[in-house]
Amino acid sequence: MNLVSWLVALGVLLGAPLLGGFLRGLDRKLTARLQGRVGPPVWQPFYDFLKLSGKETLVASRASWSWACGYLALTMLATVFFFLGQDLLAVVLILGFGGACLALGAYSVRSPYAQLGANRELLQMFAYEPVLLLAAIAIFMRTGSFQVAAVWQHPGALFPSLWPTFLALLAVLTIKMRKSPFDIAASEHAHQELVRGVYTEYSGKTLALIELAHWYELVLLLGLVFLFWAHPWWVGFLLVAFAFFLEILVDNVLARLRWRTMLYFTWIEGLGLALANIVYLNLVRGLL
Repeated sequence: MNLVSWLVALGVLLGAPLLGGFLRGLDRKLTARLQGRVGPPVWQPFYDFLKLSGKETLVASRASWSWACGYLALTMLATVFFFLGQDLLAVVLILGFGGACLALGAYSVRSPYAQLGANRELLQMFAYEPVLLLAAIAIFMRTGSFQVAAVWQHPGALFPSLWPTFLALLAVLTIKMRKSPFDIAASEHAHQELVRGVYTEYSGKTLALIELAHWYELVLLLGLVFLFWAHPWWVGFLLVAFAFFLEILVDNVLARLRWRTMLYFTWIEGLGLALANIVYLNLVRGLL
């Protein structure tokens, strides 16, 4: 890595959580407005992070702390690799290993709520990981490279020929942003049967690390959305804004569904769209 790469990596490590925390605050503010409430300030996630960092950490299992650190480290690594323009397949696989760390941390304790949340976290991974892999393959077939830097430099927009893959990616975004109807691993509402699901036995600094990892993950996923219309760049930002606000809207108009429905939707609808797009690209490869 040269000096520029190191500076970019440092900028991503420092800037991604700031942007992710702000987007999380904007999410909460818009959600409150849609529900007829005033809502917290957009900076509230940062206040919550500092508050969690200062709280005593009650560790139900020493392994859970290690798994939480692994989740954060792998998510940071995937985000840095993405914005350095590295291999998209590697980014997807690293992100998947990070999600597995979160589930393994919940498995390391004896809480039935945590272990139920861990089961559903793995179900979510089985739902979205194949879609992400097929999305990477579709991008490769359109651009001829798995390198994110090459995709950024590819002339023209990918969306017109990859819109089915983009629609499949929106379902992945719903799961990864933990939005209804697919928030099955960790319910946002304490009166539901999962309580906090996969996060039940995380607290204090450990929970703060997980929240920080979510901010990195959000920025990475929105960066993936941007790839579909990187030229001109302002259209890409509009596409990202559309996807972000669509997820918030869907979260507020749909109730949480059962895990079987999530698997059906992502495997039948998501994988179906992505596979159909790959078949189409293979048939018209010489014309694109």
